[in-house]
Amino acid sequence: FQAGSRTIDLELTTLASTNHVELSPSDVGFQDRYIVQEIIKEMAKNRPIDTKGKKGFKVLVLNEVDKLSREAQHSLRRTMEKYSASCRLILCCNSSSKVTEAIRSRCLNIRINAPSAEQIVKVLEFIGKKEGLQLPSGFAARIAEKSNRNLRRAILSFETCRVQQYPFTSNQAIPPMDWEEYISEIATDILKEQSPKRLFQVRGKVYELLINCIPPEIVLKRLLHELLKKLDAELKHEVCHWAAYYEHRMRLGQKAIFHIEGME
Repeated sequence: FQAGSRTIDLELTTLASTNHVELSPSDVGFQDRYIVQEIIKEMAKNRPIDTKGKKGFKVLVLNEVDKLSREAQHSLRRTMEKYSASCRLILCCNSSSKVTEAIRSRCLNIRINAPSAEQIVKVLEFIGKKEGLQLPSGFAARIAEKSNRNLRRAILSFETCRVQQYPFTSNQAIPPMDWEEYISEIATDILKEQSPKRLFQVRGKVYELLINCIPPEIVLKRLLHELLKKLDAELKHEVCHWAAYYEHRMRLGQKAIFHIEGME
């Protein structure tokens, strides 16, 4: 589409049915505002008519709204106001604090709790049944406990255990995520030596995590967690302060690596 005098080509995966369209504008990075300004606006313009001749509503489901840039969120707010008569928007996010007050105030806020350990166990048992796997007693429960109520993490751990050893045993170890061990190594490297050379080495490792699609917020949070385990009480407060500072700045900027370096 045209953006002033420029032509911009963007690729965005969408899911659609006769009743809705689902997309994640944040997938295109800092150009997300063009998705909101043009594509969502075009989708919202026309009001559908059902078989009985009654005017209906288009339903747009936007995922990861908390990852949208501020410009995109401001554009989204204007779109919500202008096309409220013909379009219904369902906004999904993990952290409502990262969504502007202007958008939150125009929505009915519904909080969905993380799945309980029992629910995660049922999902793992269902997957095991579908895959023809035999799960020892208590094995799924231990994976669920390690997952910290994160279903995606539980399924990934289940898959890792399957690759490492099958048939499963009741006392089989639940390995941590590879990227978690990698961040633990980074924290150790940071504390061993504070020099430009070591910073360059750590930077390369952080880039490796980002290239493998580990979200920068998760990298920063996990790095803080690992550093706190190795620091004395006097430094913990200061490190938490700077981690929060750079996590906030990360939302405003486009290069996460700069802000992760800043905390280091």
